[in-house]
Amino acid sequence: MNRPVLLVIAHGSRDPRHAATVQALVRRAGELRPGLRVETAFLDFNLPSVTGVLDRLAAEGVRDVVALPLLLTRAFHAKADVPVVLRQAPASLRIRQAEVLGPSPLLVAAVERRLYEAGLAPGDKSATGVVLASAGSTDPEAIAVIAETARELRRTGWCSVRPAFASASLPRTEEAVRALRAEPGVRRVAVAPYVIAPGRLPDRIAAGAAEADVLADVLGPSPELARLLLARYDGAARAAERVAAAAV
Repeated sequence: MNRPVLLVIAHGSRDPRHAATVQALVRRAGELRPGLRVETAFLDFNLPSVTGVLDRLAAEGVRDVVALPLLLTRAFHAKADVPVVLRQAPASLRIRQAEVLGPSPLLVAAVERRLYEAGLAPGDKSATGVVLASAGSTDPEAIAVIAETARELRRTGWCSVRPAFASASLPRTEEAVRALRAEPGVRRVAVAPYVIAPGRLPDRIAAGAAEADVLADVLGPSPELARLLLARYDGAARAAERVAAAAV
């Protein structure tokens, strides 16, 4: 049985760094799984579009696709935008939508990797407060997932972890930085962007980190994130196989 094609669906951005980072992440995932066909598409701003890639795959005779939303939470894009565009796919394609990336211990590990790369060490954890700064959402489920991720990060040994948001929700990054400064035991403050790729909102997070001691990089093509893409693909592919077997 041929393995389904993995179609990674990113949001897209006018910032060229966004698409470049997404492509680097997808390449890294492909390198971890030789022989797996991996495609990238964007919902907006960038090409190729989702419909364009799906039409091309159908024209090539591909039958099975796992569509993976490159999103950290199940907010509006995962619940509405992605299903709508997938329903426009050619009828010859069998498409299974994979789960979004978060929550996952691999994401917590990727955040810590970026903090260490920014100059912190495991021995700094007990005196460092971390702002887990995400893009933001009005979706209560998404906000709850960010809060739980912050708690999971705190359980790894950081002195304190506070979530923050670049839009839609409060507090903002700079407010969380100031709040951490006032907490007992916090001797330094680090900002960890909980976003995949650069763009307007990550730039806003960086601006809000002006009073922090450390600013980590976006998650980008981290090995943990690449492994997580494949884990979500495997879960969706196995589910599709079970449905196919039950139908026989």
